[in-house]
Amino acid sequence: MRAGASRLSEPDRASDGSRYRLRDLFTPLDTLLVSGGDPRLALDARDGVNGYGCAASPEPEIWNFASSTASTISQAAYDRAALAREELMHKCLFDEVEIAFDARCEVMRDELRGHLQLPPRIDVVFSPSGTDSQLHALFLARAALGARPVTIVVGADQTGSGTIHIARGHHFSSMTASGLAVRKDGAVAGLAGASVALPLLGTTPGIAMRADADAAVLHAIETTIAQGAPVLLQIMDCSKLGWRAPSAACLDEIARRWPRKVQIVVDACQARLGRRRLRSYLDRGYMVLMSGSKFFGGPAFSGALLVPKGLSRSLDRIEGIAPGIFDYAGRCDWPMAWTALRSRFERRPNFGQWLRWEAALAEIGSYYAVPGAFRARVLAELAAGIDNMIALSPSLRSVPAATGTVSVDDEEFAQTTIFPFMLLRGGKPVSIAETSAIHRALARDMSEDISGSAADRQVAAQRCLIGQPVRLERQDWASQAVLRLCVGARLVTEVWSPDAAEAGRNVQHVLDRIAHVLVKIELLLDRGAAAAVPVNSAFEV
Repeated sequence: MRAGASRLSEPDRASDGSRYRLRDLFTPLDTLLVSGGDPRLALDARDGVNGYGCAASPEPEIWNFASSTASTISQAAYDRAALAREELMHKCLFDEVEIAFDARCEVMRDELRGHLQLPPRIDVVFSPSGTDSQLHALFLARAALGARPVTIVVGADQTGSGTIHIARGHHFSSMTASGLAVRKDGAVAGLAGASVALPLLGTTPGIAMRADADAAVLHAIETTIAQGAPVLLQIMDCSKLGWRAPSAACLDEIARRWPRKVQIVVDACQARLGRRRLRSYLDRGYMVLMSGSKFFGGPAFSGALLVPKGLSRSLDRIEGIAPGIFDYAGRCDWPMAWTALRSRFERRPNFGQWLRWEAALAEIGSYYAVPGAFRARVLAELAAGIDNMIALSPSLRSVPAATGTVSVDDEEFAQTTIFPFMLLRGGKPVSIAETSAIHRALARDMSEDISGSAADRQVAAQRCLIGQPVRLERQDWASQAVLRLCVGARLVTEVWSPDAAEAGRNVQHVLDRIAHVLVKIELLLDRGAAAAVPVNSAFEV
């Protein structure tokens, strides 16, 4: 006990003078869960929610169909985070905070690999967000390619808003997860470079994926390499609208034409891909961006970069390190096997990032504990039901899924899990402003703003989260926005039952809730009540 008291009152004695103490872990859990990230995690003073409409603690009364954006933390995930903190506190009574924390992160790497059925040779780099992981990928690509690459971003119009900055090695926010104030879009020291944005939206009327995506990718690579620069190609699997590009044939062509000149990183932050496909990317030497806070439903944010062993060996050749990367990673973020690289970084445990990943791993483990055949069947049933309901609504217009070949590698994700739709009035799309207002209103009790029957007010009272508006822009066409209904891992976990009849009832219950959400959208459109919801930072994209 005396040793414990000493650790509570004195700084831990790490080799680099760490400022972290055991008492930091006694910070309230809700506060820790929203710490160690950029300003998007900050809770709004009025509503107590972050930039995605989610509180730090469970809110089971809110229906969540927003996994393409962010999800409220579940009770099971919250409980795991609480238990993990208690266990780390106990270990820290007998060891330095950073040493105990580092060991726990390594165990989490093993757990994530186990859930994803990945071999030990796949390294895992944790980060506070998928955007931070993109910067890690840029840093590692420089080492692998031996020169500063040009980043080509496929689906630049349907990825995170910070990607446009990170792709050229610039700060994506006004503050890093380590708490350092920076200038947004200012250069990250040693990592700044050029980028090429390739949108996926087609140029013809309607909302559809461009037909020439493969050709555009090949042309961009050819042009860049002709200018003497190597390429970091960020491909998309899956976008905000559920699209994937380029094709497998295009990737084969890239490998044939430009060996060792193109490093590919897969934007799989939505985590809507089968484990076979994930392994195939890594087997080809691609890095993969993942998140525990999209499909899997962990709290925002929790990023990871999966690195194949062949690429991680290039770290041995690193001589000078871009100094800007020190603001975006601590020693514990890198795998223990990367001893030379880790030694250059400060011991800086990020407790918020760690606890969000603990919560995410609870969701990932629960999802893959459900039999694969059941997962596929439930996703198919939900997809069919949601498609039918959107088609029957006079005020919604579905956005078609991208066409492409479905393979065995897709597993349960051969089914659609993101359902984008446009809001209509009189057969014409409503404005972007009204689309955003309706999105905000869905998350509120609107019963006082809806005149009508008791049944209408009951519908309006239910709070629900759906995917944030996606703004679609192209030359010569008016800007539009679509909303998204999303099926996430937690829905599958919650409906699972070995009793087929009970599972069927559970699926119907989910579809009933989705129908309720669509009726609320109809009411808000019809009554114009969404205009009464004040605009605040908690819901703006």
